[in-house]
Amino acid sequence: MKFKAFLTDNGVYLLEKRFLPALDKLGKTCHVYLTRDHAAFLHNLLNGHGLHSVAQFRREALFDDYRISSQNDDRIAFAVDVSLLHRAVRSAATVCCGSSSDGSNNRLQIKLVKKLPPNCTQPMPFLTFETRGYKSAVIQDVPISKPLSRTQVLELQSALETAQDMPQTLVQAPDLVQLQNFVDRMKYLGDSLDVFISKYGDLRVEVSTTMISLGAEFRKLMIIGEKADAPAEDQILSAQSRSSRSILRGDAQSVQVSVKHFSKSLQCHLAKPDYAFYGIAPQGSCLAVIFQFFIPGTHQTDKSISLHCRLPVLDPGSS
Repeated sequence: MKFKAFLTDNGVYLLEKRFLPALDKLGKTCHVYLTRDHAAFLHNLLNGHGLHSVAQFRREALFDDYRISSQNDDRIAFAVDVSLLHRAVRSAATVCCGSSSDGSNNRLQIKLVKKLPPNCTQPMPFLTFETRGYKSAVIQDVPISKPLSRTQVLELQSALETAQDMPQTLVQAPDLVQLQNFVDRMKYLGDSLDVFISKYGDLRVEVSTTMISLGAEFRKLMIIGEKADAPAEDQILSAQSRSSRSILRGDAQSVQVSVKHFSKSLQCHLAKPDYAFYGIAPQGSCLAVIFQFFIPGTHQTDKSISLHCRLPVLDPGSS
């Protein structure tokens, strides 16, 4: 199997300044999944534990002169330490930014190689970053796992396709940094967080103990997907009563998730999304967070980039 490409200036910026800092907060290791048309960074898709995340890019959003080949239908996947990957991109970027003395741009090449590390008898796989400046060159070797087998790649592809299923109702989240500050205060009260979402555009998060409840409610948020009009008589009710009635009508769902997972998902603000949306999957199987990115200078969705998280619920189907 072979992979070689050049990171574009925009690709370096997206990875170094935005996505790798966010992905590093979600988990120590992730799978890199490369196909003819896309590059993806995947957390926990091959196991049922923890927060799942998918960051996916069309290849032209990151690379040019992109070459890939494998016996798995030109698909390659491997696990990598995100912090090591981020460090390599950052280090190489300090050399490749700017132009050389002849006016040509220095280019950052990325490729899969096998090398024999010191004190080893067997070659090991690496993701290598190489850039050459006017007076210096930088080669960064990032150790990776053995590439996934054909069966594992098919399993990863199947999990990725399943992860694309979106909830029927998505509500726009308030400011993520503001929400993060609020959740940071809530996490000292308990380990679990109740999340309520309605087709009326309501989002409520709450931590409850036997002694105290602390929560925040956001109403009349923007909705994508199925929506409904809230009954006028509900407006005079308490938040708890309104929530109970809307769940009975089938206009809302509530799930319980880990405060730790919820807090981690909010770290995706480091990727600088323009909007974030929350939704609950059918039968309350998970809480989804969908991040939206605009083409710079416009309000048009950048379809070359996608990022979303799926938080496992603590008591599936209880809503």
